[in-house]
Amino acid sequence: MAYAPVEHKGRLVTFEGGAIDINGRGSLVTTEECCLDPEVQVRNPGFTHADYEAVFAASMGVRNTIWLANGIKGDDTHGHVDDFCRFTDARTLVLCEEKNPADPNHAILEENRERLEAARLEDGSRPQVVRLPMPAPLFFDGLRLPASYANFLITNAAVLVPTFNDANDRMALGILAECFGGKNGRPVVGIHAVDLVWGLGTVHCLTRQEPRRTS
Repeated sequence: MAYAPVEHKGRLVTFEGGAIDINGRGSLVTTEECCLDPEVQVRNPGFTHADYEAVFAASMGVRNTIWLANGIKGDDTHGHVDDFCRFTDARTLVLCEEKNPADPNHAILEENRERLEAARLEDGSRPQVVRLPMPAPLFFDGLRLPASYANFLITNAAVLVPTFNDANDRMALGILAECFGGKNGRPVVGIHAVDLVWGLGTVHCLTRQEPRRTS
């Protein structure tokens, strides 16, 4: 799919699909870590919340941006929201939950939970937040990997969900089946992703944009 370049304040905007999730009604969720960190993976130097919100409005018709804080550990994109928080319909978000207080993702995800509980959708109502478990931490050569059930892909025929040979696989699939089920719902299909996550992403990450060759 081709995307038209977006400009703001006279310069091209740099951004990636995994950094946002949209409900299709005018609300978007993203993270301050990804958009606003002044030192690490700086996409658009000097941009503020207002600058990004103007870009989202002009390019996608977004009227309401939900700002979360930080992304999960092991994510080399520095805060992509598609690794821990996703819309499953216009009013519902799944948010990953790490129950082990010793895991650094516990505090990260709890702060994001607090922000979501205070958030509003485009019509002023509060979103429904469904907690999604995290798999046990996965490492490769000493490097923590961004293993998460939230990196699912919604297709016309099914929802493809990464699994990790983990005790929480079945629970996560069940929660997502409830979110996407019902009349005219999509079946939820688990995709073994232990090998995929070695590349620092899984099913949803595989479908994001690739840079166009310039030569």
